[in-house]
Amino acid sequence: FFFSVFNRKTGEPPLINGWIPYLGKALIFRKDAYKFLLDQQKKFGDIFTVHIAGRYITFIMDPFQYVYVIRNSKQLEFHEFANKMASKTFDYPALSKGKFPELKENLHRIYQYLQGKPLDIISDHMMKNLQDIFEWKCSQATDWETEKMYKFCCSVMFEASFVTLYGRVPAADGHKVISEIRDKFIKFDASFPYLAANIPIELLGATKKVRKELIHHFLLQNMTKWLGGSKVVQARQDIFEKYELLGDYDKAAHHFAFLWASVGNTIPATFWAMYYLLRHPEALAAVRDEIDHLLQSTGQKRGPTYNIHLTREQLDNLVYLESALNESLRMCSSSMNIRISQEDFVLKLEGNQEVVLRKGDWIALYPQILHMDPEVYEDPKEYKFDRYIENGKKKTTFYKAGRKLKYFLMPFGSGISMCPGRFLAMNEMKMFLFILLSHFDVELAENKAVRLDNSRMGLGILLPDVDIAFRYKLRS
Repeated sequence: FFFSVFNRKTGEPPLINGWIPYLGKALIFRKDAYKFLLDQQKKFGDIFTVHIAGRYITFIMDPFQYVYVIRNSKQLEFHEFANKMASKTFDYPALSKGKFPELKENLHRIYQYLQGKPLDIISDHMMKNLQDIFEWKCSQATDWETEKMYKFCCSVMFEASFVTLYGRVPAADGHKVISEIRDKFIKFDASFPYLAANIPIELLGATKKVRKELIHHFLLQNMTKWLGGSKVVQARQDIFEKYELLGDYDKAAHHFAFLWASVGNTIPATFWAMYYLLRHPEALAAVRDEIDHLLQSTGQKRGPTYNIHLTREQLDNLVYLESALNESLRMCSSSMNIRISQEDFVLKLEGNQEVVLRKGDWIALYPQILHMDPEVYEDPKEYKFDRYIENGKKKTTFYKAGRKLKYFLMPFGSGISMCPGRFLAMNEMKMFLFILLSHFDVELAENKAVRLDNSRMGLGILLPDVDIAFRYKLRS
């Protein structure tokens, strides 16, 4: 392919422009960002700018330099970019200071409900809801039952998250109502990468209609019927009520966006965690052993009719479960951490390096490069369930070129753009696997390789390219 590199102003990184006007390198980047970036790194070193669909994005490839990008949060802003993208994708008005003073800050403050003591409360609810759904779904499985794994994870995690956050739908067909919302959600989610890439929704078939229907579920008259919603959603509702310029539809769109943020990445991440465990019998045995040991030591019985209660400390001490989960996150996450330069300024990096940035330039970190670096992770393409364990404890020291890395695993973003729901997300996935493995014997029912679908590169957890059948029955 053709590429041109202009050495621009002194101190500006080399520019990889592409030969198609406006698009630049967009097509080749979208096809396989990971491979494209590695190729450019070999040619141009650790800092270079790529022209992608009208944007100039400077990639910082050296993980030792990440800290300098992350700490410059004043000059390198994230929230404005995220706000623009979300308002377009989920159809609510941008959170402008003039129209909605302090709305952004007020919404951000609410994330305290996903930490500390409030996190324990919401995690307890999630655990109970997961157990109820497993019991409703699986208690008849005295003999082997076969299902598609992604569909299964999606069904259980979507409903448990929905009920935990928004409350139970009291209608007799509550499960049915939630599964209808889930089916629409899956349709919308399939178009998400295109919306994030700024493609007009009018060009995406039925997506606009589906989005509208989804938002309507979150209108106040519907939400008031749901029972036992979470403090975090209640607090969001209370804040929206203070803004007269936010219409009913706008508030509902905000609630829908929050649902997407809660499950959009957790569902595929749960799938990969389960898939890799079932593909690796020694990993499955070690994690199950750890779970059984915890139940025995706390005098709790396993089986769908018993309620299991886990404290945060107990969940945190399941080192094999956490390591296996972190390993699958390392292998399937592909988020691009973006910052936007608020002014013309010089970004000072380690080793007296400087990057001259213009106002509006994008800076990007691409942690997948770090996650698959053989210097940091030996045999990075192999799943090693105990990679994050050392002498029976959590391993948190990783090295590159003999130096300790500050950042070595970044599935949830970094700095100001770090996912505020990450603690809840980790708890949810651990609890799903805990219940699954304590109650059931599980195994793959077909032998085929499932690969990563790259269409979401840069947007979070990659989806599987195909679904795979598995089977389960109650443990004797």
